[in-house]
Amino acid sequence: MSKETDILARTIYGEARGESIAGMEAVASVVLNRLAFSRRRGRYWWGNSIGEICRKKQQFSCWNPDDPNSRLIRKVADTDLIFCICRRIAHRAVSGLLEDNTSGATHYHAKKVRPVWSVGKIPCAEIGGHFFYNDIEG
Repeated sequence: MSKETDILARTIYGEARGESIAGMEAVASVVLNRLAFSRRRGRYWWGNSIGEICRKKQQFSCWNPDDPNSRLIRKVADTDLIFCICRRIAHRAVSGLLEDNTSGATHYHAKKVRPVWSVGKIPCAEIGGHFFYNDIEG
């Protein structure tokens, strides 16, 4: 497995391991949509590769050192069933075989929180426990 695929799999695991397959695929789609956005612009502040995008400070909370999920994603066993599913989704995503079920979303948040950036915005998708947005970046 490539490093990019591994980072994406760990991000999916850290952000959506309690979600359905569709929810896990949606998180992968957000990362890929950010990558496509960056490539269209020539580069963008959140990064220009899957690894940079996933690990950008304060973007995917599971990579924040003080987040409880940070330790989990670094130590998850290759035999963990949910992680195996995340790896399969990440492989499909990196291979270009994952259909975007988020309508081009570049952002999301759990339904139980309301980040400042989402105020006044209308989600383009609701999948599992998350709202997804495709109108945050201009």
